[in-house]
Amino acid sequence: MAADRGAGGDVAVVTPWYPNPMQEWAGSFVRSMVEATGPGCGEFTVYHTEAWLMRRPAEEVEAAREAHRRLLPVALHPVPDAAGSRLVRVPVPTVPDYTFAELAVQHARWLREALGGEPIPAPVVHAHVGLRGGWTALENARPGARVFVTEHASFLDKVLEQPDSREMYEQVLERCTGFLVVTDVLRDTLAEAFPALAHKIEMISNPISFGAPRERPVTELRRWLYVGTLVERKGVGWLLEAFAECLAEDPGLTLTMAGPGVLARRLEERAAELGVGHAVSFLGAVAPDEAARLMREHDLLVHPARWETFGVTIIEAVAAGLPVLVTRCGGPERTLAGIETAAGEMIDVEENASSIVDGYRRLRDRFPDGLDLAKAREILDGRFGYRTVAEAHYRHWFPEAPANKGTANKGTANKGTADGGEEA
Repeated sequence: MAADRGAGGDVAVVTPWYPNPMQEWAGSFVRSMVEATGPGCGEFTVYHTEAWLMRRPAEEVEAAREAHRRLLPVALHPVPDAAGSRLVRVPVPTVPDYTFAELAVQHARWLREALGGEPIPAPVVHAHVGLRGGWTALENARPGARVFVTEHASFLDKVLEQPDSREMYEQVLERCTGFLVVTDVLRDTLAEAFPALAHKIEMISNPISFGAPRERPVTELRRWLYVGTLVERKGVGWLLEAFAECLAEDPGLTLTMAGPGVLARRLEERAAELGVGHAVSFLGAVAPDEAARLMREHDLLVHPARWETFGVTIIEAVAAGLPVLVTRCGGPERTLAGIETAAGEMIDVEENASSIVDGYRRLRDRFPDGLDLAKAREILDGRFGYRTVAEAHYRHWFPEAPANKGTANKGTANKGTADGGEEA
C-alpha cells in the first residue's frame, strides 16, 4: 500500500457510467464517490464498462466483436484519475433491444476479457447500479471478496418489469455482501419487489462536495437556472411557460437551461413563439465544472421534475449557495426534509405552469429574510458531504479496521452534474 494513501484496504469500483471526453457529465456522481472515498483507501481502481452501441447486421456485429477481443489487451491503458485512483475504460459492444439483464451479461463478459480471465484483485468491490454494475462485479470478483452495490437509477421500475432482469436482480441481492440505495424511494421499491431480501438494503446517499461556495451571496432572484436533461419527466416545458409569465411581470429576468435532451429544439421553438427567446439561453450539455460555475453565478435553481429518486442537482445548488424552487417529486422532499423553507420553496407536481409561477412569487416575496441558506448548507453537508458519505462506506468496506476518520477530502472542488447523475 502506498504510503500517502489512507489506512483502508484496496478497493475496485465497477460502473457503466463515468465521465468521458465525449460525455463529461455522464456518471459524475460516481466520480464524486471516488473523490470522497479514495483518500481513505489503499489502491483504488475504477473499471468503467462503457456500452458502445452497434447498429449493424448480425454477421458484422460478430466480426466487430472478434476484432474487439483481439485488440482489447493492446488498447487497455489504466490512467490516473480522481483522488489518486486508476481508471480502466472497457468498451462493451452492444446492440439495440437488449434487456437490462442481457446488457449486464455483456458488461460482465467484456470486463472478464479485459482482465484476461483473471478476477478483480481488490478485496473490496463496489458496483454502481444493480445489473450492469452489480452483476458485472459479482461475476468478476475474486473468491472471498466483499461486493457492495449502490442503486441510483430512476428507471428501476423499467428494470424490474423485464422478467429476466428481475430474476437477475434478485440474484444480485442474494449474492452481494451489502446492497445500498441513495434514497428511501428506491429502498421501498426494492423491498416491495423482494421482501425476503429487504433486510439487506441500506441507504447511503450520493456524496456532494461543499468545498466551493459562491463568492457573493444571492441578492435577488432574477437569473434563473435549470441544470438537467431536457425531457418530459423533468417538467422543462412547464418551466419555460412559467418563465414567460414571470418575465411579463419582470422584464429583467433571464433563464439558462443547461443540459442535453430530446426536447431541446422544441423548447427553443416554443421560446420564440412566446417571445422570450432573447431572455432564454440553451447551453446544451455542460461539463461538471461548468455546471458548478453556473450555479455560483445564477440566483435561483428551478427544478420542476415530475419524478426524482434523489435529486443531486438540488443539493449541489444549495452547496453552491443557490436557493432552489423544486417540486415534491420523490427524492427532494426527503433530502431537504426540515430545511425546505431555509433552502428555498417546494411546490407540488402539477401539470401546469401556474404552480411554478405561484411558487416563485412566494419565494420572491420572502427573500432574503425568509431563507437561511447558510443553515441549509451546513445541514446538508452533514447529511451528504464527502466526509459523511465516505465514512459510511468505510464502515461497510473495512469493518475490522479502526474508525477511518479524517481521511476523506472534504474540500475537494464541487463536481456538478448536468443530468443529476442517477436521473439519467
